[in-house]
Amino acid sequence: MKFGPKYKIARRLGPNVFDKTETPKFALRAKAKEMKKSRSKMKPKAKSDFGLQLLEKQKAKVTYGISEKKFYNYVHAILSQRGANSQDELIQDLELRLDNVIYRIGFTKSRQASRQMVNHGHIDVNGMRINIPSYKVKLGDVISIRERSKAKPLFKALDEGLKDTVCPSWISFDKSTKIAKIQGMPKLSPAEVKFDISAIFQYYSR
Repeated sequence: MKFGPKYKIARRLGPNVFDKTETPKFALRAKAKEMKKSRSKMKPKAKSDFGLQLLEKQKAKVTYGISEKKFYNYVHAILSQRGANSQDELIQDLELRLDNVIYRIGFTKSRQASRQMVNHGHIDVNGMRINIPSYKVKLGDVISIRERSKAKPLFKALDEGLKDTVCPSWISFDKSTKIAKIQGMPKLSPAEVKFDISAIFQYYSR
């Protein structure tokens, strides 16, 4: 899913939407632009409630690299369930996508690269080749690199890249075999969620 120039988008939505913009260099550039704007005579227009809700929805979509149609389907499926814990349900839908799991394991440094890895057929789930990035893994699923793909240049420096990787508690990962297992349901702390989930549901409940 392409969203356009990453630095431009991150200035609008915040640096957390892309891995490459979560850097001191980007923060300095963004701060310099804000200072330049503050010296200007033009004052930024205050956003309406709708504008703020739209912004949070865009943050979530861009962070996980999801199309509007797919994101709409996630949210409306949850809204149709009476009594569902909407915030937890949405996080689970987003985090249990195969491309996100590959990113969380540390096979790649970005979700975009994870989508390409899955698209190109390098990943097995329970021994079966899965090439759908949005595929939703389940409790007990085993994720591994396809045997025929292990010798490819893509995985040559994987051991080095995995040295500093720390998997979330809901994923069990053996760095020696490169095999992961879903051992729980994802739950992010408030600090880990980079967008306002309640605002997203308000946007789609209009």
